[in-house]
Amino acid sequence: MPRFRIGPYISSTFDVEDWRAFRLCGMDEVGRGAYAGPLVAAAVVLPPRFRHPLLRDSKLLTARQREEVDVVIRRRAVAWAIAEVSVDDINLRGLGWANIDIFRRLVDLVQADGYCCDGKLRINASQPVHCLVGGDSKVPAVSAASIIAKVYRDAIMRRVHEEAPHYNWASNKGYGAREHRTAIREHGPHALHRRVFLASVLQTDLDLGSVGAGAGAATSAAPA
Repeated sequence: MPRFRIGPYISSTFDVEDWRAFRLCGMDEVGRGAYAGPLVAAAVVLPPRFRHPLLRDSKLLTARQREEVDVVIRRRAVAWAIAEVSVDDINLRGLGWANIDIFRRLVDLVQADGYCCDGKLRINASQPVHCLVGGDSKVPAVSAASIIAKVYRDAIMRRVHEEAPHYNWASNKGYGAREHRTAIREHGPHALHRRVFLASVLQTDLDLGSVGAGAGAATSAAPA
């Protein structure tokens, strides 16, 4: 396969001659496969010729590396925004809806000449959005979005960990680690769990209509 190059990608996808002057907004989400916590996505427009040795897909970085480059991206980006979809909305309207709606909202929050979203979605937004499989490892602005979304959501999960530490969200960030699944079976689901998703993934006979013993009511949370 030919090597991916950002210039030809922008020129061919968005039909522009001078791709260097094109303000590309990269978008990515984090938390789609989690059992608990909100869905978070970010949008970033990087300045021309932006470089950083740690700018890559957030999954390839350590937590410390992500936090380091997150500060740089927020300071130097032309524009950036973060959006959340709450657990209540995911439980009510579904994860598929949430994964589309969050990008629609980001398009309205960030002004750019074009929008690139990681993945394979159909997003009917106020501006056209091109979805690119592997975009988080190919397009610098999408890599940047993946980083700040991940740092933001991880901070949320560390905070809500204090409400119900037996799920160990500070470590697993709401994903399906064995300790997390075991705690759900022992204590029942928390108000911050995606209940319908849990029912299909775990295939248990939990009473998902009630909050488990010792679990508190859901509260809104933002990183410190």
